[in-house]
Amino acid sequence: MTIKSIFSKCLVLAALMLGNAACTLTDFPDPNNPSVQGVLTDATRSDLQGLVSGIEAAMRIRYDNYVDACSVIGREYWRLSTSDPRYTGDMLGKNNSELDNSLFFLTGPYAGRYRAIKNANVLIESIPASKAGLSDAQKRGYTGMAKTLQAYQLLLVLNQLYDTGIRVDVANPDQLGAFVTRPAALDAIAALLDAANTELTGAEFVFKLSEGFAGFDDAVAFAKFNRALAARVDLYREKYGDALTKLNGSFLDLNGDYAKGPKHYFSNVGGDVINSLYLPLEATGEVRIAHPTYIADAIPTDSRFINNVKRRAAPITFDGLTGNYDVNVYKTNADDAPIIRNEELVLIYAEAKAKTGATADAVAAINKVRTAAGIGAYTGATTEAALIDEILYQRRYSLFGEGHRWLDLRRLGKLGILPLDRAGDKVHVQFPKPQGEN
Repeated sequence: MTIKSIFSKCLVLAALMLGNAACTLTDFPDPNNPSVQGVLTDATRSDLQGLVSGIEAAMRIRYDNYVDACSVIGREYWRLSTSDPRYTGDMLGKNNSELDNSLFFLTGPYAGRYRAIKNANVLIESIPASKAGLSDAQKRGYTGMAKTLQAYQLLLVLNQLYDTGIRVDVANPDQLGAFVTRPAALDAIAALLDAANTELTGAEFVFKLSEGFAGFDDAVAFAKFNRALAARVDLYREKYGDALTKLNGSFLDLNGDYAKGPKHYFSNVGGDVINSLYLPLEATGEVRIAHPTYIADAIPTDSRFINNVKRRAAPITFDGLTGNYDVNVYKTNADDAPIIRNEELVLIYAEAKAKTGATADAVAAINKVRTAAGIGAYTGATTEAALIDEILYQRRYSLFGEGHRWLDLRRLGKLGILPLDRAGDKVHVQFPKPQGEN
């Protein structure tokens, strides 16, 4: 599916509940059709709220496919599906197969992410001519929020395509920018976050975000979320000093709640979207099974291990794969899914400190995470290489099931440590351009 085809379809910004941010707009006009001029030239506050809610709604489109793709390729867990063998075939490189450019766990997330980006562009384009009586600070609240979420969505696309590159300039669907390299894309995402942060300074939010952004629903707190994302991007860019600077402006708290952070909101209330990353324990037809190495490498008393998986009454076997532990990250289909959490920020801090030679600070941060997990202090070597291996281990258990391990091992040149579960399997490095892109 091409970006142009995504953008040329009618954007239906249904209420989709989204907690307190529910709006009343349905069948929102096609932004590429002259009928949208009423919004682009005279948006009311209700219209703008509909656009805000529409961005969040689109961010959830096929998010489960994105996490599954990253987690399965990264051998965090297996997705055993009697209805779709591609989870254990294509994603595990069965029989030395390559990833196809039409696979749903590529095209679905790809379309969803660019749909959210387009929704944000419509909002940004609507602000200057809005007759809603917005102050300059209020206008910057809308645009700073929208640009931050655009950057987040672009980063998820890049996480899947990596050195394939992505389109960053997609403001005009009739004149799309070319695919750019991974370094150029990361630089552009970082610049977009910086621009958004500038707009958020002194801004005012007069719109509502979903309950997933509780605690981050004003301009000051949202800017801290922006800086958290910027720190993640700088880690990927290997700009470790810059990452530490960004963390100073984020919601990093070495002694704080590790679960704190913005989330994708889900609900099982009628008409809303459930969290499809949840599957019932002891299921048989559709199952997420923790990779056996995740079990074997765990410290049995680690609270993260205890909370993230649940031993089955009996092993399950499918497509030559046998596992004993269900993934238990989400306890219900209404659980929110993290976008970025304080625990990740602590681990970014530890890695950046290790990479900049601040060994004592890195060890102190590692010990904060280890203590929280109930596994005691770190007693290993304090060389950079040893600390990075330790941080990767902690990221593996702290961020399990959130789609990070594949990305972490890839960016650090360590994909070779991932196991091959069957003869002929392979570890994919990246996804190709989706079908129809050039």
